[in-house]
Amino acid sequence: MNTKRLFGRLAAATLLFSAFTISAQAQIQPHRVPAYTGKYTGKAQARSVYSPKSTSSALGPQFGIRAGVNVSDWSGDAVQNVMDVADFSSGAVTKEMKPGFHVGFYATLPLGPSFAIEPGISYSEKGTKLVGTVPFEKLDFLNARVTATSRMAYIDVPVLAKAYITPGFYIFAGPQASFLVSNNARVEASALGISAYKQDFDIKDQFRPVDFGIVGGIGYQSTSGIGFSAGYDYGLSSLDKNNRFDAQNRVIKASLNYSF
Repeated sequence: MNTKRLFGRLAAATLLFSAFTISAQAQIQPHRVPAYTGKYTGKAQARSVYSPKSTSSALGPQFGIRAGVNVSDWSGDAVQNVMDVADFSSGAVTKEMKPGFHVGFYATLPLGPSFAIEPGISYSEKGTKLVGTVPFEKLDFLNARVTATSRMAYIDVPVLAKAYITPGFYIFAGPQASFLVSNNARVEASALGISAYKQDFDIKDQFRPVDFGIVGGIGYQSTSGIGFSAGYDYGLSSLDKNNRFDAQNRVIKASLNYSF
């Protein structure tokens, strides 16, 4: 056998072996096992429970600002007496909700993956409004009105418990102490759409300096830090410090907030 023929047979055998190897590798595909982010323990990984701003809240306290609108009123025996007068006068005296606003700061202190304590402090406007009209149909053209408004301002200090029930959504409740800053009674009279009288009276000294109550509501907090909430303030203390009448604060709140 000459050298040329020997090298030809070796080359053919090498090509045949290479083709067989490539074919076998194409038919056998290795099974890739997905990587696990956590250490495998032989048990199913528990699904994490949502917490405010996901993982960032678990790292420490968060702080934020909150602002919104108030719609306030009074409740109690004194208010019921007013309503009795309104019925007696065929609606000549009516009670209305007083609009206002609130603004303040808060801190969210996580106590677990779905629970937090949130103390805060805010400026909040409260009070009520009474409107009297002339109870004679023949004088309706005068559009005569007398309005008395209690314009109360408080520093609210709530301590809320927050529980996250679904991603982003939470419920809250807790006690609140409110410190009276000012209370002016504004009396206005008008006829034919023209203001005839307007005067403010300082009546702060006639009201309790501290009002205790409870707060509750629902809210939503996004991972971007922006959130909103709706709540209700239920005053427990009688407002008159001399106990001449019984009335308590009632406030509906709607807020926007930002946590950072």
